[in-house]
Amino acid sequence: MRTRTRTPTPTPTRTDPAARIPGPPELLPGCPDAVVDLQTEAGVALVDGQWRYSDARVEEIEFVEVGHPDDPLGPGLVPNRTFDVVPHAELEDYDDSDWRALAPADTRLRLSQGRVCFNWYRIAVTIPESVGDFDPTGASVVFEAAIDDYAEVWVNGELPHALGDAAGPVVGGFNTPNRVLLTDEARPGQRFQIAVFGINGPISASPPNYIWVRTATLDFFASERARPAVPAELQIERADPALDTVVDPGAVLERVADGFVFTEGPVWSADGSLLFSSPNTNAIYRWHPSGRVTVFRAKSGYTGTDIGRFTQPGSNGLTFDPQGRLAICQHGNRRLIRVEPHGNVTVLAGAYEGRRLNSPNDLVYRSDGTLFFTDPPFGLPETFDDPGKELPFSGVFAVRDGRVTLVTDELEGPNGLAFSPDERYLYVGNWDPERKLVVRYELGADDQVLDSRVLFDMTDADSEDAIDGLKVDQAGNVYACGPGGIWVISPSGKHLGTLRLPEAPHNLAWGDANACTLYITALTSVYRIRLQIPGIRPQ
Repeated sequence: MRTRTRTPTPTPTRTDPAARIPGPPELLPGCPDAVVDLQTEAGVALVDGQWRYSDARVEEIEFVEVGHPDDPLGPGLVPNRTFDVVPHAELEDYDDSDWRALAPADTRLRLSQGRVCFNWYRIAVTIPESVGDFDPTGASVVFEAAIDDYAEVWVNGELPHALGDAAGPVVGGFNTPNRVLLTDEARPGQRFQIAVFGINGPISASPPNYIWVRTATLDFFASERARPAVPAELQIERADPALDTVVDPGAVLERVADGFVFTEGPVWSADGSLLFSSPNTNAIYRWHPSGRVTVFRAKSGYTGTDIGRFTQPGSNGLTFDPQGRLAICQHGNRRLIRVEPHGNVTVLAGAYEGRRLNSPNDLVYRSDGTLFFTDPPFGLPETFDDPGKELPFSGVFAVRDGRVTLVTDELEGPNGLAFSPDERYLYVGNWDPERKLVVRYELGADDQVLDSRVLFDMTDADSEDAIDGLKVDQAGNVYACGPGGIWVISPSGKHLGTLRLPEAPHNLAWGDANACTLYITALTSVYRIRLQIPGIRPQ
């Protein structure tokens, strides 16, 4: 095993102010181009709407206690009694024809029964040919409602939500406006069924008042103003004409989120959003294509009393296993975990041969479910010289059936890793200022190295950065976050070109519906660039 004392410097020192809050605070916070006030006769008439209203009530129902033999955290077999709120008027085709018809101004009436109480407001709206002088064709349309006191908003029978969502379709806070995107490509004649569930609050100290609508509007934003991204400078340096078969010569780089301290570990989720780590602030964020950034998981890597010693206590690499469960590299906790469907956590790896891991950095699943990860000490407060460091090397490991095995310990700073499309080769990037390498490993049936060679050497590149995240496309090209940008390397090890961004890139993820867009986490921002290759196999 190789032991070296030189300490690479992969991340900035901890100088970040604790008060920095990344991302836009709400969906399309700017001034709209047109507004339809749904609490006026003219506004409701313009969208061919009609408010309908019903009280809601709490009913006792039969249910079961938690704990099924096949699912200890799910509904079990032992009967119990609990409560439900009726009617269930969230469905798009729910028949509200016998409900009370409300004049637009009557939405301000104090309604429901008072104290702990609930109600429903429903209205169907149609995108008009024009809103004053504004042509809504192609516009983004946001429904905003502020309910006294809380609300949930269903659109066409759906209330999509994820961990960390706030003030969208879900309860956002005391009298907080709920802003929900109806469409980002409006067409006159489109119709949306909106159901708003009102809640009197705070529920834990029921107030002696009732429920009413403070505001209800449709906000229209011209398509060119509603883009959740802004163009960013991109320099495409071609080292070989073959780069044009991979990267569109006219490719545009966009910044989709900024204001962070340091971003890492992006992964595209099945719900059509990007998750990424903020190791310095100990959180995982979720970016939605609407442009909203929310905290997906707080305290993503550590909660120890000595957290102040750490520059990067939080999570780093993220990925999904073949069953769609999120796996997380935790720096401070020095382990890999998997988040189960009920939110409980399974520790996948925390030690090797009885000694704690350093700080797991990046990870990738093979199609057979074996998890591979890198484990440099970059997340420890004093990195290589940290007194709590237990392993004398930085390893690349495999986890299968709960057993952690060492793949190789030959690299000083193993960082990003990815498989070739046929999974014959495992590529690993080395963050080491003196050996900036992408190494290709051929693995045997027991995940031991059969053969290894340097795919590409960037040591002589003029930049302090070494090599961070890696991704591979369906043609086998390697995209490495290296010195000065993203290096594109052919399967044979030929440098095709470099994509230079405004900030140093640190990791990448394939994203969007056709998986041919690269999302890139850099220092303070998240970027994206659409490539030419269709149907890329995401990793």
